[in-house]
Amino acid sequence: MNREKLAWMLSIVMVAFLAFQMPRTLAHRDDDYSFARTLIDIHRQVSTNWVEQPDEQKLEQGAIDGMLGQLDPFTTYVPAANQEQFDNMLEGSFKGVGIQLDQTEKGDIQVITPIDNSPAAKAGVWAGDIIQKVNGQDIRNLKLADVMKKVKGPNGTPVTLTVKHDDGTVQDLTMNREDITVPTIKGYRRLANAKPADDEQWDYWVSNNPKIGYVRITQFTGDTFTSLKRVTDKLVAENMQGMILDLRFDPGGRLDQAKDVVNLFVSSGVILKVKGRNRPEEITYAKKEASLSTVFPMVVLVNEHSASASEIVAGSLKDNARALVVGSRSYGKGSVQELIPLEGNAGELKLTVAYYYLPSGRLVHKKPGSTDWGVEPQIVVPMDLEQEKRLMQEQLALDVLHGPGNHPAKGPATAPSTQPVDPQLDAAINAIDLDIRSGKNAAVPPVPATQPAR
Repeated sequence: MNREKLAWMLSIVMVAFLAFQMPRTLAHRDDDYSFARTLIDIHRQVSTNWVEQPDEQKLEQGAIDGMLGQLDPFTTYVPAANQEQFDNMLEGSFKGVGIQLDQTEKGDIQVITPIDNSPAAKAGVWAGDIIQKVNGQDIRNLKLADVMKKVKGPNGTPVTLTVKHDDGTVQDLTMNREDITVPTIKGYRRLANAKPADDEQWDYWVSNNPKIGYVRITQFTGDTFTSLKRVTDKLVAENMQGMILDLRFDPGGRLDQAKDVVNLFVSSGVILKVKGRNRPEEITYAKKEASLSTVFPMVVLVNEHSASASEIVAGSLKDNARALVVGSRSYGKGSVQELIPLEGNAGELKLTVAYYYLPSGRLVHKKPGSTDWGVEPQIVVPMDLEQEKRLMQEQLALDVLHGPGNHPAKGPATAPSTQPVDPQLDAAINAIDLDIRSGKNAAVPPVPATQPAR
């Protein structure tokens, strides 16, 4: 077949293909124009004939929010004026009261978790609380984005949240808005006499015999992996025999950081799969050069407030048989949001475009009506509301910077001495202790048969 004939045949195929595609493309464009014409017509009638002069900006925002409100709580429009604040929030710093919110299937605005040492946490906001009012205004019929606008405000200004706790009690909690800087990596307790400017402020050892390190990740921001790597290297150099990674109350964050954290402990295999309707499947594989050379027994702690990136880390380490998961089933927020810049510098759209799938193929996300979601621990240790409150009180107490001569408390003063403050952590320590003593991990030397020292 000569060149001219081949080119002629290819031209026919291309024209046929375009002819087949054009009706669908034109039909889709006509649908867009029809929708836009209807929307413009409604806007013109409202602007001209409504009984009072409408607020044009609110009309535009309402039209956008109404459309996105039919999708999911995580798809939102970010106006240009709010982009800087939104970007800061992704990086772990923002202005506000320090709470991660979600909207339930019933429409309730629920606290996933307050951020450590934030105004909300100090005022008494708990994970699982339902917000009913903001500054006395009932918000129970509002969308999540509208509630967040009411909670935010200038630094130093007060805001009162009316919250309903899980036990049914309702409280008015007042707090001042401020710059929230999220410390993402924490140890078991603050070192005695540590100062805010100190590079090293944490005691990472939860057991001295065997030597078990403890690291808590509160959120996944831009420097989470780097900070964790620095701490882990230090613990390995100090002959760590086992490690507990605490992801409880962690609302998630940046996907790239979650994948890097998994790769730190996994040297081969699949880390994560991402699939969407109009997105090709993306599979992330572990790279040996990015992982630690030292292997040690490991437990990951999760609870029902562990969401998004924290679920990826816990689930991937579990599926790769690298860590044992202890606690209660995670939240089930496994959707991928993409930031799409809009034309004319009109802001950006945070749009859900795909779902996370663990190496086993398990879907993390909890869809409406789902009975199976999130990460299921191998060792289930349930904790009720009162236990979770006492745990958060202990964590807050252990996070406090203490002056010279003072030492961090071992638990909240109100904790009954007959009950363990943190049964999930106790179960994690016992699991690693048994693993080390079994001698299954050749890289970790056996230790004498004594109880772990907390």
